[in-house]
Amino acid sequence: MKKLGFGLMRLPQLDPNDAAKVDVEQVKKMVDLFLAKGFTYFDTAWMYNDFASESVAKTALVERHPRDSFTLATKLHAGFFDDLEGRDKVFNAQLEKTGAGYFDYYLIHGVEADMYPKYEKFDCFNWLLDKKAKGLVKHAGFSFHDTPELLDEILTKHPEMEFVQLQVNYLDWESPWVHARACYEMAQKHGKPVIVMEPVKGGTLAKVPPEAEKLFKDHDSSMSVPSWAIRFAASLPGVMMVLSGMSNVAQMEDNLSFMEDFKPLTEAERDMCFKAADIINSQIAVPCTGCSYCTAGCPMHIAIPQYFSLYNEDMRENMAEKGWTINFSNYDILNGKFGKASDCIACGQCEGVCPQHLPIIENLKKVAAHYGK
Repeated sequence: MKKLGFGLMRLPQLDPNDAAKVDVEQVKKMVDLFLAKGFTYFDTAWMYNDFASESVAKTALVERHPRDSFTLATKLHAGFFDDLEGRDKVFNAQLEKTGAGYFDYYLIHGVEADMYPKYEKFDCFNWLLDKKAKGLVKHAGFSFHDTPELLDEILTKHPEMEFVQLQVNYLDWESPWVHARACYEMAQKHGKPVIVMEPVKGGTLAKVPPEAEKLFKDHDSSMSVPSWAIRFAASLPGVMMVLSGMSNVAQMEDNLSFMEDFKPLTEAERDMCFKAADIINSQIAVPCTGCSYCTAGCPMHIAIPQYFSLYNEDMRENMAEKGWTINFSNYDILNGKFGKASDCIACGQCEGVCPQHLPIIENLKKVAAHYGK
């Protein structure tokens, strides 16, 4: 397989305030283009796009292309079952939603310290192997957001898992929260192929500070800024697939332009990425990837990723000089449909599911203070 995968988590939307309202016609064009260029890997999950992603995969992909022309991955998340029967309810619903008949890759979703005991309690690893034995799953693995020590423990206990999906990008390579390098090296130690998620860190590495962009453009003006992030991940030994959450046809065309005939980064180019990371890290207030895992269960319906995005933009501005940016108006517009940052009741639901392990409650206080001026 070619190394670029189509991540169906940030699909084009008809309403920017409703993730479930997907621009299916544009997705169809993206799917057709992706397959026409020889790429085959599609990745979805139960809750992506407010639970619409798997259905979109059926409409845009499964119903329109031969089943043997693509590979489809989806996942079982601990937040959506509470007994043994619940595992099958989700799996059977996924088969119906996608219409795929079977899944080429199936992942236990987000195995980390808080969720791992539940996956063990309900014997999910053996359950997944049973699905594989029945031909309903071709390859079994899991996605992971935690420490390399826990990853070592899981892979030691479950060597039957065929691959692991990790967050890997040049910005998080040495992150004390994400542990990208250390987790990647642990997967390598266990001989497990790696599927990379968040190579562009939710778009952060597509729109970098001017100093970082200049580094890339001075080196090769023909290459887009996000191309360096995706190629960084794809250049790592043992990486079998890099998932890109492409949100429109233009993004897909760009990704295909450099991944159709993929060329790994040189050592000097890797070093350039790390220099860019130093610049970017110095300017990011909240390292949110915009995955929106935090929003589904928020009792106050707070638009957490959107608020963090606005706040990050403002923190890169000279606020002492400007005093006001358009994001103050954007924040007020979002308040018309969602709860304010100040509405947070500190229930902790969001922090319990955040793959980045961010102190969301404290960051919302900063957002509230900033936009409450």
